[in-house]
Formats: sequence, structure tokens, C-alpha cells
Amino acid sequence: MRFRIFVLVAFVFFGCFTACRDLSEPGGGIENSSVERAFEQRQRDVQVMGEGVVSRILSDDRSGSPHQRFVVRLSSGQTVLIQHNIDLAPRIAQLKEGDTVSFYGEYIWNEQGGLIHWTHDDPAGRHVAGWVKHKGRTYQ
Repeated sequence: MRFRIFVLVAFVFFGCFTACRDLSEPGGGIENSSVERAFEQRQRDVQVMGEGVVSRILSDDRSGSPHQRFVVRLSSGQTVLIQHNIDLAPRIAQLKEGDTVSFYGEYIWNEQGGLIHWTHDDPAGRHVAGWVKHKGRTYQ
């Protein structure tokens, strides 16, 4: 009995450790299931990770802190708007439509597919750090 409990605890710990590691490391085992689930459940303020193709580049949002904005189409066909704070993280300078990007940030549901923000470090240390990865470089 003790052995079964030990195996169960080890399995749960290892699974959590692997999942947490993958979520915090840029490019670590990218899946879109967290984004798709957040959209289906109309969630907001949840950390998600995904990867897709840039389908549209929008003008920067200059109200408040400036944000680089672009739309990413996931493999499922769902689109998400990425709002990347360029006061706190470097601009993704060579980003073009058709490029593949991966991302980790906070999801907010909307009818168009949702948006992702907090794709950067939090200088105050109160929020989980996010990132965008493009052509082997991590922007955060």
C-alpha cells in the first residue's frame, strides 16, 4: 500500500514539475490546448502558452504604455491578439505576416478568440513573467 501511495505521489509531483517547467521556459513543448480551453470556457486572467502563425500585424497601441499588436492564428484556426508591451520588453523588430511565434502570457476572453498580454517580465515581481519567441529569440 505504501509503495502505491509513493508511486502516486511521485507521479503527481513529476507531472506538476514537468508542466510548470514547460510553462515557464520559452519554447518548451508548445501546445495550444490551454488557449483553446480558455476560449471555450470564456476565461480571463489565466496564464496560457501557445504557438501559431502571424496572420495580421496591427499598428501599435499608443494609449498608456505602448504595445506592439499582432494577430496569431493557432493550428485549430482560432485567432488571438497578442499585445506585447514595448515599454517593458523589446519590440519584435523583424516580425512579418506568415512568421511562426510562440508565446506565454495572460489570456483574456473575447468573441474574436481572445487576447494575450503580460508577455514580459514584471519589474515589480508581482506577476508571472511572460514572453514571445520569434526566430529563436525570446522577447520579454
